[in-house]
Amino acid sequence: MKPTTTSLLAAVAALGAITALAAATAPGDPVAVVETKLTPRLPIERSNLLCPAPSNAEVAETTYTSFTPEPTRPPHPARPATGTAELRPGTVQLVATAADTTKKPDGGTNGGKPVLSLTTPGKPVAATANGSDAPALVGTADGNLAPGWTAQATTTVTAGDARGLLGTACTGPDTEAWFPGASTAEGRRDYVHLTNPDDTHSVVDIELYGKDGQLKTTLPDGLSVPARGSAPVLLSTLTNEALADLTVRVTTRSGRVGAVVRTAEDAVGSDWLAASADPAATAVLPGIPADATSVRLVVFAPGEADAELKVQLAGPGGSLVPAGHETVRVKSGMTTTVDLADVTKGEPGSLLLSPANKGLNTPVVAALRVVRGAKEAQEVAFIPAAEPVGDRASVADNRAQGTTLSLTAPTATSKVRITASTGTGGGEPTVATYTVKAGTTLAFAPPAPAGLAGSYGLTVETVSGGPVHAARTLALPRRGVQMFTIQTLTDDRGTVAVPEAERDLSVLDD
Repeated sequence: MKPTTTSLLAAVAALGAITALAAATAPGDPVAVVETKLTPRLPIERSNLLCPAPSNAEVAETTYTSFTPEPTRPPHPARPATGTAELRPGTVQLVATAADTTKKPDGGTNGGKPVLSLTTPGKPVAATANGSDAPALVGTADGNLAPGWTAQATTTVTAGDARGLLGTACTGPDTEAWFPGASTAEGRRDYVHLTNPDDTHSVVDIELYGKDGQLKTTLPDGLSVPARGSAPVLLSTLTNEALADLTVRVTTRSGRVGAVVRTAEDAVGSDWLAASADPAATAVLPGIPADATSVRLVVFAPGEADAELKVQLAGPGGSLVPAGHETVRVKSGMTTTVDLADVTKGEPGSLLLSPANKGLNTPVVAALRVVRGAKEAQEVAFIPAAEPVGDRASVADNRAQGTTLSLTAPTATSKVRITASTGTGGGEPTVATYTVKAGTTLAFAPPAPAGLAGSYGLTVETVSGGPVHAARTLALPRRGVQMFTIQTLTDDRGTVAVPEAERDLSVLDD
């Protein structure tokens, strides 16, 4: 009987595929850490994105935009010349609590025609959906459309309690996410949206942490998220405590989910709260608008040690310490808030958090609640702690008017290249290079494509220098309200390091 043969080349190929998936969907996985030691780097072959159901308001108007930047590296030798990138509807279910397991259909179907089909790198596509029936989306890109694939959902609600401009970048699936800045307070309605891309159900735990520690919730046995479906969960139904500021932790017992929090606050507005960067000793929160009338920092230390953090504001001319807020102490397992008021004083900025004492590198997660305007004209947005843009990062759905790009170099002067793609309806791409001085924030309206029709994609690449953090603000004034939303940009992980095989060491037949 012939023995089973195992090809080292096949194992190497499998390792490359696994690493590519980790780089595209789970940056914190150990596999993703190991892959940085391997060479050379090649484009990933598949990417997954998940978009939450955009709104439960009948007057909502949503634009979905899908974009893959032009390739900057040669394709994988085995990669097909073309690829696919599609976002399809997923089943949407409304879940109140684990105790109330009745699941009410809320629009959408599993499968069906794609909502968005992308065909060409460098040319974004857009689609619209109105009302409350727009479903969650589950999507996959492969071939030459996978590296750097991004999608955006932008929703305008002009009336009602959820009035506001809501924007979110569709996310990849993961097994853990942190959301400092959520709330169960009266007048606040926060839903955590969980979307499952796989063909089997996922079991998810939702933990809530307030100013005095972890709260008891009604989800002791976890929540089941249907295969290729989505479950919005109202946070105030998970606890009896009404708290202005919470940190939400989402983890999976089985499977993966994309998670994001949709907020709505009476008389203030609504927006999406994206997950914070993974817990780390330092945090950068980029893109505070110059005209912010209220800025509140929410920070949480998930480890066993307390954190003592130095607080700095990086503005156009350099970094300074906000008066009265030189440091902030964050007790382990407790959510801490700091009211920074109108900290920017008419200039754009970014918040930098770092250990106040050398050697005490306690990891934290953080986010900012940012308000523009006053009284009836208020509008709210959120800025989570962001990872650097790395080699390249992109954001979709940029407009000729109302788009602001903020770049922050917290430690060293950096040079970046900005590319504005062709528009969804036409136009010629533009490229510009900018220098961001150490400890500063550079905020500007990026040069739009020549002859732009529709919206366009923005790509930020690090050319030289230290790490750069970025955020895009989109402002769409409506009925006297300066509606806005802010999305941070992070490394698209469009390439993966793979080992080079010098010999085929397949075991030969006896």
